[in-house]
Amino acid sequence: MKLEILPHLDDPSYLEKLYRNNKLAFKKEFTTLYPGLKGKPLADFWHERLNFETDELSWGNGRELGLVLLASLCAGLLAKLPAIFSLPEEFFYSRNIGFIIFPALAAYFSWRQKLSSAKIALLAIAILIGVLYINLLPNEPQSDTLTLSCIHLIIVLWVLLGFVFVGNRTNSIGRRLEYLQYNGDLVVISALICIAGAMLSGITIGLFSLIGLEIGEFYFKNFVIFFLPAVPIFGTFLIQSNPLLVGKVSPVIAKIFSPLVLVMLFIYLIAMVYSGKNPYNDREFLLIFNLLLIGVLAIIFFSVAETSKNTQNRTELWILLLLSIVTITVNCIALSAIVFRIAEWGITPNRAAVLGANLLILINLGLVTRQFLMALSGRATIQGVGHTTARYLPLYAIWALIVTFLFPFLFGFQ
Repeated sequence: MKLEILPHLDDPSYLEKLYRNNKLAFKKEFTTLYPGLKGKPLADFWHERLNFETDELSWGNGRELGLVLLASLCAGLLAKLPAIFSLPEEFFYSRNIGFIIFPALAAYFSWRQKLSSAKIALLAIAILIGVLYINLLPNEPQSDTLTLSCIHLIIVLWVLLGFVFVGNRTNSIGRRLEYLQYNGDLVVISALICIAGAMLSGITIGLFSLIGLEIGEFYFKNFVIFFLPAVPIFGTFLIQSNPLLVGKVSPVIAKIFSPLVLVMLFIYLIAMVYSGKNPYNDREFLLIFNLLLIGVLAIIFFSVAETSKNTQNRTELWILLLLSIVTITVNCIALSAIVFRIAEWGITPNRAAVLGANLLILINLGLVTRQFLMALSGRATIQGVGHTTARYLPLYAIWALIVTFLFPFLFGFQ
């Protein structure tokens, strides 16, 4: 983006096109360049424009809003397919939950990024292959490989959405970090929308109950299920149209939760020793342990995406470093428990999948921790932490593909 801005500082039309194609990246890079451009009329104009804060909410243009409404409608109809065609709900939702939301988001970002017809066709083919594959797997409810495929297919779809998000700059580290930041922002705005929706639903059901009509079950089946898939779609639209809407909230949440999670993990490890519980012999405890690990890793990733913009705050770096070290400890415990269970009772699809994931996470955390140490010692910049995280993401995608498409055949659909 910098290389595109600098040669066209006297070309208002070109700058406007750059801004409309990617508002967040343009603002970020222009703000970095502005101290050296101060005094130039067009540069001063863009500085004032980008930093002007308004209380008005932007609803984009008519075409964009129409696309969002159409995508939300399609997602809602997909969510209602079991009711419309009398399909088994457990079969449909367990296998197709990702296809209700991700294709709609991919269509939206394809439009925003102006992807070529060839790339859109490849994306459509990839989604179609995923739909056919997961729905043609043998219907064995007790199959571990089926469960693993359904879970990891969502990760594969998340990666596909990431490819669409970065657009034509597939190798751009900055765009990958923006994708992580977008996911954090989406969680925040979606939570707010869901809270507002829950309040509206409670009031609606309560008002009808006052006149003797119990509409709870009808309301959930016909309204909640239809409108719930629209939450991330509409949330994405709000984030892209109003970059500052949650841009100031997400960093605050990252700063608050990072130290709190650090303290919680430290206390949890101590309590685990005294409780007598351990993941070596307790399968459910090991499952919860790994879910905790994934949640903490997500917080670290999001915090890295935010902190990599700030080269000054060493306190945040120390907190994230300590959080990474404690998380590595948790990871090592989980990893040793998996190895112990494999040695005692043999390899299974679940143990193989968790073993691979834990190894990937351990290496990732080790690289991130090393970058934090280098940044704190002055041997590297904080941007190196973000770059390390962004470069490592494709490895998670490869593992998700292996578990989704190869595990059922490697383990005989057991």
